[in-house]
Amino acid sequence: MKTLLPVIFGLLTALFWGLYGPVLGESRGDLKSPFKPYLLIGLAYLLWGVGGGLVGMWQKGDNFSFPPGGTTLGFIAGSLGAFGALTLTLAMYNGGKPHIVMPIVFGGAVTVSTLVSVIKEYKDKGHTEANPWILGAGILGVVISAALVASCTPHTAPPGPKKPDGTAPATTSAPAPNAGENTLS
Repeated sequence: MKTLLPVIFGLLTALFWGLYGPVLGESRGDLKSPFKPYLLIGLAYLLWGVGGGLVGMWQKGDNFSFPPGGTTLGFIAGSLGAFGALTLTLAMYNGGKPHIVMPIVFGGAVTVSTLVSVIKEYKDKGHTEANPWILGAGILGVVISAALVASCTPHTAPPGPKKPDGTAPATTSAPAPNAGENTLS
């Protein structure tokens, strides 16, 4: 690789998508609806997708010719992304928590992407360069890693409803232990 830009953009994508689930969960709580954030996700995709696409096309000097094959595949890719956002919204709506759902989403996504790429390579070339044992070990590693991350993430309660003035309600705390009392048992 001649430049680190692909790695930098890959890390930024991981950062953005990693923040996606927790921010979506907060939005759901504040808006009191799982579908209002989904609408806003669509608006954000429209704004950043169209705006970013136009700026990129302008910078590259692209024309506005859209051949049918690539246009159809581009629309399908966008639809798959939108369906992913919808099914993520439905997972959260039906009781899923970001610390459980997101490792499943991203561990599953990388596995599906890899398997589709290997199948396409096999279909195009009649063979694949992927070592099936290493690929299988990698997929097993993803499953184990997603399970470990989901099970070892701290499970905190969501913030309670805000008062009309926008502040958090007063919380009650347990009484302090007596001096010298063993708090580990």
